[in-house]
Amino acid sequence: MYPTTETARRSVLAQAERLRLLSSAERDLIRLVHEPGFARWLDQIKATGGCAHPIYLAGHSTVRDISTGSVLRHYSTEEEPGGRMPVRCRNRRESRCQPCARLYAGDTFQLVRSGLLGGKGVADRVRYHPRLFLTLTAPSFGAVHRASTKDLPYCHHRRAGGQCDHGRPLGCGRQHLDDDAALGQPLCPDCYDYAGHVLWHASAGILWSRFCHTLRRHLASAQGIVQTRFRQHAALSFAKVAEYQRRGAIHFHTVIRLDGPYGPASAPPLWGTTDALEAAVRSAAACVEVQTPYSAAVGEQAVSWGAQLDVHAIRSDAFVQTAVTDTAVAAYVAKYVSKSVGDAGGVDYRVTDYEGIRHASVNDHLRALMGTCWRLGGLSELSCLNLRAWAHTLGYRGHALTKSRCYSTTYGELRASRALYSGGFSSGGDHGSTFTEAVWRYVGSGHSAAEAELAAGIAEDMAEARRLDAESRSDGETEA
Repeated sequence: MYPTTETARRSVLAQAERLRLLSSAERDLIRLVHEPGFARWLDQIKATGGCAHPIYLAGHSTVRDISTGSVLRHYSTEEEPGGRMPVRCRNRRESRCQPCARLYAGDTFQLVRSGLLGGKGVADRVRYHPRLFLTLTAPSFGAVHRASTKDLPYCHHRRAGGQCDHGRPLGCGRQHLDDDAALGQPLCPDCYDYAGHVLWHASAGILWSRFCHTLRRHLASAQGIVQTRFRQHAALSFAKVAEYQRRGAIHFHTVIRLDGPYGPASAPPLWGTTDALEAAVRSAAACVEVQTPYSAAVGEQAVSWGAQLDVHAIRSDAFVQTAVTDTAVAAYVAKYVSKSVGDAGGVDYRVTDYEGIRHASVNDHLRALMGTCWRLGGLSELSCLNLRAWAHTLGYRGHALTKSRCYSTTYGELRASRALYSGGFSSGGDHGSTFTEAVWRYVGSGHSAAEAELAAGIAEDMAEARRLDAESRSDGETEA
């Protein structure tokens, strides 16, 4: 209906002008808050912890009594906003979804800690087994700028007039702060072994597997046991997390535990001491080696661990004089599981062509590593390494965290326990006296611009509430 007076006409024109000046996000927010199911949608996003990229499902779940067949509980998304229900994306990376990354890190903490102290299906006696926390590093592929420390206040000792074959100084007399962009960058990019760096990453998983086998052999040999019968005397369990250094090379933070022949519930043999385990770790790390596939471009390279090896015995939380305790180690591993190459200045998404590498928002050093992955990945003799598919991770193909089967519980069991505790929906199955029938289908993912802003606000509010709760608990313990 057209306005009948000049005042009404001007009012309509003014309203149209205001709408024109609004951004697309503001217009989307106005639309969203006027949706009939907006309040219920807010409750759903709060239930996901403010997930930045939720997965939307449609379907139903029915819980029945096994003996009578009667319906105990029924849920359907038909009455939900848009006929769908959001669930967490479960992305472990902070760069993609902080709420889910925090939950993933919490699960990792419980997973690692239960393998050190017991609980969640692991025998409590594991706290008395020999346990080590070690860091395995990559070798040097060339001198890089490093941060100043108390022992090494300057980056590299500057040799008088010393230059490399490319005419660049062999040293750097500067003092780099932790936020210096030069950290991790090679002193001479032309001298840096980019091919060796990439091939080491591609072989790191095999190197770790070879290290575990060698460690068992060294433990057996040290005790005069036939290597093939080691499993009849003892068993090794581990959990490790990969962390990217500033130079773009990974190193592994690892928890290793020595059990009896039947796993965590059995006592280790009398010779299975912390000192014996540490000696075997050091000897195995020093000698293990893997050969890369032969290529006419780079030859056949030997892949081994770096010279820097840190090994510490894990003590009980009761020994407060040491920082390497059960809980501290679990927290340390959990902190790094949510990190990725993006935290070292790289990208956390796959690249599909060389142009994507050229235009990636990374420094020249990481761009050179990604470019090396792309070039070597095009060689038929190195196709088994899938370097192009993993160019964004600089050639490393492993998961952020891996563990042996008998170390502790699993992520799946932790998630199932949390869902059961919170009364969430199940994907189906028998749970004692009840049976769940469920049908779900994927119907979408992600947020609109306005939804993303509201979800981020919810996540910030929940994080602030957790911080205040932690402070109040800490103040209460101090007063007590």
